[in-house]
Amino acid sequence: MEFTTLCYLEQQEQYLMLHRIKKKEDINKGKWIGVGGHVEPGESPEDCLLREVYEETGLTLTEYRFRGLLTFLYNDNEAEYICLYTATAWEGELRECNEGVLQWIPKKDIMQLSLWEGDRIFHKLLLQDRDFFSLKLVYEGEKLIHAVLDGRDLF
Repeated sequence: MEFTTLCYLEQQEQYLMLHRIKKKEDINKGKWIGVGGHVEPGESPEDCLLREVYEETGLTLTEYRFRGLLTFLYNDNEAEYICLYTATAWEGELRECNEGVLQWIPKKDIMQLSLWEGDRIFHKLLLQDRDFFSLKLVYEGEKLIHAVLDGRDLF
């Protein structure tokens, strides 16, 4: 079982997105995602969030919100549990990321990007400013075959 964090920094109706194009072996290759990564031994989700955002952006979060829990099942592998956050305040200077290209994207344009299909579902929930949610996403390859929101089948 994997345990990770994912964060979307937001300012002026934009999210900071990471276009994953630099790593050769990357399940997210070519996709646009937020920043984050794997929880290390002894870390809380918040410890991981703060460390990963700093490592990938050079920014230190000062205001963030836990938005949801994502359960990601891919090709019959064990589940990956993702703590989803948004952040509205930070300190420091944005720097280059070794995993991809960071870019501020208007929220209204995000659905036109190369995203995981399940990301489209949770981005709609984020845009609706939905309270905390639990979203289960089941994939075969890059095809989303099942989605469950707060215990109710979406399809």
